[in-house]
Amino acid sequence: MTDKLDSIADQVGKGRNFDSPPLHLWDPQLSGDIPIRITRDGTWYHDGDPIRREALRNLFASILRREEDGEYYLVTPGEKWRVQVDAHALVVTDVERQGDALQLTLNTGKSITVGEEHPLFLDPDIDNVAAVRLWHGLTALFTRNAWYRLVELADSAGVVTSGGTSLRLQ
Repeated sequence: MTDKLDSIADQVGKGRNFDSPPLHLWDPQLSGDIPIRITRDGTWYHDGDPIRREALRNLFASILRREEDGEYYLVTPGEKWRVQVDAHALVVTDVERQGDALQLTLNTGKSITVGEEHPLFLDPDIDNVAAVRLWHGLTALFTRNAWYRLVELADSAGVVTSGGTSLRLQ
């Protein structure tokens, strides 16, 4: 791992809350660009090589945010590194109905409930496949399998509902 990745991992890895670090409190100056790229399928790369350690990828995902300029950044209390995201920062790997709500599983292992805080939308740039709005300006695109599961959960009119929200899939 390069010195930049080591530095970021060290800052975040020392007793921090990995589930919801206080990114809204961190506002360091831009440190520069780091050669991390997240592809449409949710694979993270550093210097062209996949980041194979899930724990490291999940750690970085926990400190990722999209800012008003539309760019994505890894943010720590002392550093801010711009990364490249091809489409969506995360992907939805599974969806299931629990009562009247849809529960989504992300490629980081986190689960979220679709509703007003995390609504679904169709991405017109990616064949109107469903995506979900997340925290810190992030979004997650449904994988093919999760998309098919979502379509199966729609009513006869092609509408899915969850947490007081609804979306027509067709």
